[in-house]
This record gives sequence, structure tokens and C-alpha cells, in this order.
Amino acid sequence: MSSIERKQTGPLMSKIVINNGTVYLSGIVPTPEAEGKDITTQTQSVLEQIEALLKEAGTDKSRLLTAQIWLSDIENDFAAMNAIWGEWLDPNGVPTRATVEAKLARPTVNVEIQVTATL
Repeated sequence: MSSIERKQTGPLMSKIVINNGTVYLSGIVPTPEAEGKDITTQTQSVLEQIEALLKEAGTDKSRLLTAQIWLSDIENDFAAMNAIWGEWLDPNGVPTRATVEAKLARPTVNVEIQVTATL
């Protein structure tokens, strides 16, 4: 049986879980400085955090397997979020993806992204 490694663990969740060569990240929202700003700024904030967490786990965005994206206003924010997402992706590591509209944790949060990657 393989061991499960957890990083940045708090009382309710871990930001990173590694098991059997797979890296699972929790849903990532914009930093407090980016919250309440436009979707471009919020998406950039989320992707910068994801990149740092993947690095901490020993992998990078070229090893993405899946992504789930939640937007608070898909009609108005999808195109801008998608543009930033497309610029950020490694063209050799494009994951499967689902994007949906959802009411997020706080009204100032307009995007949340969760990814899974391989080591």
C-alpha cells in the first residue's frame, strides 16, 4: 500500500495531496489582493498559485491531467478567463477540463480552479 502525502494541511483540507504518483490540488481561489478585481486579475492570481503548488509537489503544469473551473458569471467572464487559461497552459500538457457556473464561497471571488497532475 502506498503512503498518502499531504501538504499545506489545515483543519478542514489540504491544499496538496500526493498518492501513487498523482498530485491533487484543492480548489484555488484568488489571493485576498486579487479578490474583487476583474476576472483577468483573479484568474492570473489563481494560476500563479497553482503553478507554485505544483512546484511544491514536485511537478509542473506540463503534467496536468484534469482541471475543473468554476465561474460566478460564466456569460460575462468565460472568454476572458479562457484567454488567460490558454496563455498559461503548456501546449504539450493540455488537460481534460470542465467549466461551470456556480455561486462561490464569497461574492468577491469570481473564479476557482482545481487541477490534478502526475509527477
